[in-house]
Amino acid sequence: MDLQKTDVVVIGAGTVGSMALWQLSKREGLDVVGIEQYGRVHSHGSYAGESRVFRTAYHEGGLYVPMMNRSRELWRELESESGREIYAEVGALSIAPEGFPDLVTAMGTARDYDIPHRILSEEELRKEFPQHRIQPGDIGLLDQHGGGMRPEVAVMSALDAAEAAGAKLFFNTPVIDIEERADGVVVRTTQGAFLASRVVVASGSWSTRLSPELNRLLRLQVLGLTWFMPRDIAAFVPERFPAFLRDAGPVHFFGAPSFDGYSFKACTNPEWPVFRDVAEVPTTHTREELIRIGQRAAELFEGVNPEPVRQSVHHCAYTPDRLPVVDRGASGRMVTITGLSGHGFKFAPQLGEWAAQLVAGEDTSADARFALPAHLERLERTGPYTGGGH
Repeated sequence: MDLQKTDVVVIGAGTVGSMALWQLSKREGLDVVGIEQYGRVHSHGSYAGESRVFRTAYHEGGLYVPMMNRSRELWRELESESGREIYAEVGALSIAPEGFPDLVTAMGTARDYDIPHRILSEEELRKEFPQHRIQPGDIGLLDQHGGGMRPEVAVMSALDAAEAAGAKLFFNTPVIDIEERADGVVVRTTQGAFLASRVVVASGSWSTRLSPELNRLLRLQVLGLTWFMPRDIAAFVPERFPAFLRDAGPVHFFGAPSFDGYSFKACTNPEWPVFRDVAEVPTTHTREELIRIGQRAAELFEGVNPEPVRQSVHHCAYTPDRLPVVDRGASGRMVTITGLSGHGFKFAPQLGEWAAQLVAGEDTSADARFALPAHLERLERTGPYTGGGH
């Protein structure tokens, strides 16, 4: 089989791969190839599903705030380059009982990193956001740099920008295997083989098929998305209804305002088991699950019909501590970014920028805990991911 020579191959053109291709294509004199097993912007990836919540006051902790701030800059840059709206900065509203640990952490990051925000009392929540059925003792945190994102638009925009800058993209082209050898890395696909100086593995949930070490570390969590139709859609448009996180007892909901003109997104915590391979992941909710989610939605949102008007099921690769994998292998030829653990799309541009820096042998601001050896060391102590809240 003849080998096509190139400088960099990016495997996967979704959340991370699209952003890596965008950033790599900006570098002068670099021949860049992207390989995607499905078509351009497809429905199978972890990013699919119309919208994502963007937050800078982060209940996962301050480690991520600089990543959010840099990503916010890069999202605006991608919007400018593409002429498309990707990030609607309408705020992200967290509502939970006073003292709820995640809310306390998010308030701490807002304070420590000087993030524009408001703290709302129970009375203020009832007055300003009547779309939510506020529970006694609830308080709110409005992250004013938060909002709703359009992931398919983002991925398309990054791929278009990369291609316009000279990147060669191959779609509907599954990767068969990867082989490191003395003269580079061979990437074999159903459409031929490439010999690259560097390879970026950004294949998300499919990464476990490419590396035994990743198969040890990662587990796939199922993520279900649901959309509901309110009687007054005007109350749920982006100008009046921020992206949100709701916690009420054991129930966690997250979602986004209406982008389609008739429904808004409201999704609850996953209750599926974890899986090892994409082929095992269910492709739809059961009828019982949809009834239960709808009942919960009707309890938390005003005037909402409890029958979902749309639903879809997705998956994401999780690490035990939900830290992403950002790694340049010992040879320097293989860059791996995966394990976004259900919350990585919002900082995808930062991950793409890191991918380009790692390919070039440059230092990044990525935390040392993100490196694969550090993950594997912790894995020996904690064991693999076994499931949990979103």
